[in-house]
Amino acid sequence: MEPREFEITLVYESEGGFSVFVPELPSVATQGATREEAFANAKEAIELYLEVMAEDGLALPTVERGRVAVGA
Repeated sequence: MEPREFEITLVYESEGGFSVFVPELPSVATQGATREEAFANAKEAIELYLEVMAEDGLALPTVERGRVAVGA
């Protein structure tokens, strides 16, 4: 299988550590105490998710990216 990259979003948590979200795979979320741990956990979560999708014969969801501007 050819390697595929997934964008992740890291959110610093006020109590420490990072929450991680994968916009292309909305069911995938994880966390880590450090940036390095958060990236490693994201990689593992994505790999496990893709494994289950393949086992179940499911295709990856189609995701469209865009941006919305708001006054904040």
